[in-house]
Amino acid sequence: MAEIEIQASAWRLVEIGRVVLFTHGPYTGRLATIVEIIDHKRILVDGPSKKENGAVPRHAVGLSNVIVTPIVIPKLPRAAGRGAVAKAWEKEEVESKWDQSAWAKRREQREKRRSLSDFERFKVLKLRKQARFEVQKSMAKVRASAKA
Repeated sequence: MAEIEIQASAWRLVEIGRVVLFTHGPYTGRLATIVEIIDHKRILVDGPSKKENGAVPRHAVGLSNVIVTPIVIPKLPRAAGRGAVAKAWEKEEVESKWDQSAWAKRREQREKRRSLSDFERFKVLKLRKQARFEVQKSMAKVRASAKA
């Protein structure tokens, strides 16, 4: 018989030390880490953020209210205390990793666009038109020089 190697996917597993992003509830948009897995639908989280309005108190939350991120705090012990979680959070620089991720940048851009007024949206439209015109003009010059 052939040897078969079975390997589990390591893509965003619900595991202790995994960082989650809240999608619903009073902590929407904030980060926390999984401290304990209660059952297949609930986890215990703790988010010791230094940002203003970024901290998440230790509490149980349903997995349907969070999104699991690719960021992990390795070797975080089960049911680690608040101090240990805060030290590991700072050591792994979770917030700087999150801020540098494309996911966080996209969320920030989306929020910025949602907060624009009607006139600001109009100015963005005009600036994009101007930029597109400049690109088309330079491409026309390149095409013309290529033909000649």
